[in-house]
Amino acid sequence: MTKNGARWGTAIWAAGVLVVLAALPFAASGRLPDRLATHWDGRAPDGSMPLWAAALLPALAWAVLALSIALAGRRGGSPSGAWVGASLLSGGVFLAGAQASIVRANLDRTDWKDAESVGAGVVVTAVVAVAAGVFGRLAGRRAALPTAAVRPAAGDVMEIPAGERRVWLSRTSNPWLHLIGALAGLVAVAGTMAAAGGLIGVEWALITPFAVASLVMFAFASVQARVTEAGLEVAFGPLGWPARRWAAGEIVSARVENRRPAQVGGWGYRLGGLGTTVMLRSGECLVIHPRKGPEFAVSVDDAERGAALLNAIAAKRRTSA
Repeated sequence: MTKNGARWGTAIWAAGVLVVLAALPFAASGRLPDRLATHWDGRAPDGSMPLWAAALLPALAWAVLALSIALAGRRGGSPSGAWVGASLLSGGVFLAGAQASIVRANLDRTDWKDAESVGAGVVVTAVVAVAAGVFGRLAGRRAALPTAAVRPAAGDVMEIPAGERRVWLSRTSNPWLHLIGALAGLVAVAGTMAAAGGLIGVEWALITPFAVASLVMFAFASVQARVTEAGLEVAFGPLGWPARRWAAGEIVSARVENRRPAQVGGWGYRLGGLGTTVMLRSGECLVIHPRKGPEFAVSVDDAERGAALLNAIAAKRRTSA
């Protein structure tokens, strides 16, 4: 993911969690007591807040937390991206889940002292928050990998001095696909939180399509192409999965070709007369001609250098075979 894409994703996530925290109690206000139980001593509630405070104070706490994490991440530089992603994801999930548990515990009660226990909800929330933090950590570490390790002159076949090994790495992302994925994800999260808070039944027919759409969009909104001695690897999404790989000996040739979405049938992972194209932006694409199957193209920057290195490695493998 590019820096702009990461910033947009962070902003959308922070705003979405803020809205969920503040809106959930107000959305259920007709079924809640004037004061909400907000603290429990074991199974029994022992502390309360007026509804407005129960809605706004967690939202304010999240705003301060998200801003602090974002500022700390900018001061720390790019290596801190994994920590920022993990903190924002886990913190947002935990606060939103805790808010949903509190609303559900107070639902249809006339007095906050009669609220149910939130123990089970908090345990589930903590588990999901840890999983979200791990995901954010892995995605951030992958995004922090160095790019474009190769610096020789570009050409059809790269000259590689004897005894040296070269690696080429390039990434591309589409901010619009990330935005669509984020919005679909927010709808799914909002539906899940409303169900967890008891406002609606578990409407899988509503939640599932948006959740699946969000996952698919994020999986194919970014791509990373890497050329090594082993061949070519094209990995998708923030975790580099799914991925396609071609051994160097399986590639006949590689080249650069300018392609547009109209030529390949649109954006994303496209199949057509030109073979398979991963189209995330118009312009230069790395195109390979494998021994078996159709051609494969991926829209990445510095494709000329990647093609030259891939041709050199493939030629070396054919010579040594």
